[in-house]
Amino acid sequence: MVEPTGQIAFVQATWHRNIVDQAREGFTKRILELGYSADQLEYFEVPGAFEIPLKAKRLALSGRYAAIVASALVVNGGIYRHEFVASAVIDGLMRVQLDTDVPVFSVVLTPHNFHEHDEHVNYFHAHFVKKGAEAAEACVNTLEGYRSFAKQQ
Repeated sequence: MVEPTGQIAFVQATWHRNIVDQAREGFTKRILELGYSADQLEYFEVPGAFEIPLKAKRLALSGRYAAIVASALVVNGGIYRHEFVASAVIDGLMRVQLDTDVPVFSVVLTPHNFHEHDEHVNYFHAHFVKKGAEAAEACVNTLEGYRSFAKQQ
């Protein structure tokens, strides 16, 4: 593995914190196992998923971060079409990375039918840990690939 370099920002929505916090926990545990140190990680919160792309863009434009990870749970609250929110967030995150050249990783999940009963809460609690860990692996692999490519130039 290449020596870890650069700061990584983790941005999460505070809606459904009991579940979304698990992505941060899974991410942190795994990225530390992969050789990053706690002082290379910075955490940020925004109210909801919709606010994540702008926060990610501002973090990317700061020049301080090698990568940004975003996490949220977008659910069907019965008032609006959550697919539109999820699509706007994912499209925004893609735009951030394409516009800034800072890779952005998504743990923004949109279950088809989420209900706040024990079965779903317990499932997504565990699932967000797994997805956070997967985001850490993707982040490290991507950054290593970029560094390797840069050395070949």
